[in-house]
Amino acid sequence: MSAQWKEKLSKFWKEWMRPLLVILIITSSFRSAVADWNDVPTGSMKPTIMEGDRIFVNKLAYDLKIPFTTNQIAQWDDPKRGEVVVLFSPFDGKRLVKRVVGIPGDKIELKNNLLYVNGKRIDYGPVDPHFIREIPLEERSFFHFSSEDLSGRKHPVMTTPGRPSLKSFDKIQVPVNHYFVMGDNRDNSFDSRHFGTVDRSKVVGRAVGVVASLNPDDHYLPRWHRFFTKLP
Repeated sequence: MSAQWKEKLSKFWKEWMRPLLVILIITSSFRSAVADWNDVPTGSMKPTIMEGDRIFVNKLAYDLKIPFTTNQIAQWDDPKRGEVVVLFSPFDGKRLVKRVVGIPGDKIELKNNLLYVNGKRIDYGPVDPHFIREIPLEERSFFHFSSEDLSGRKHPVMTTPGRPSLKSFDKIQVPVNHYFVMGDNRDNSFDSRHFGTVDRSKVVGRAVGVVASLNPDDHYLPRWHRFFTKLP
């Protein structure tokens, strides 16, 4: 290789590649340890989170981890009942978005899609109509919508009468350092009813809100009304 080519390669490395690599490392580390977004491909959290939503994840909500690992450096909080979290599935390691319905020590029970925590049935009431409007008009009659109150955090839930699913289970006590999570789309969610409780180390962070939304059923056109909306 000629001296001229070596000089060009050296200049290309110093002026372009090295700064780009530094930026990529910093950006990747930030997304790994501080904040990230998560694309939602399924409807397990409908009507709260729709397919095509991109949600903002606060990875510093509970702790600080070494970038690109699950090793914890410091911890200042824990997931609360009713919060939406991003976690690694104990079943296959995939990232999931679910709602915490049981914290360590809680006794969780489900009776015909009605949730009981520590022997007390959770309060249910009418849901805000704007959540129902997210579901296509021709599909709404298949579902039952209600508002669920978990420790003062009211959020919508959706059930599908007649659809085979695990609508009831006997009382389960959540182990120490574990969490029981469920999807808001109760009859169409792969959650702790199937893969068990989730270890604290598997929790990535708290899902805060929808930053962008594309409708996969309408040529991925933007759903502008969902941009920058807070999650209940």
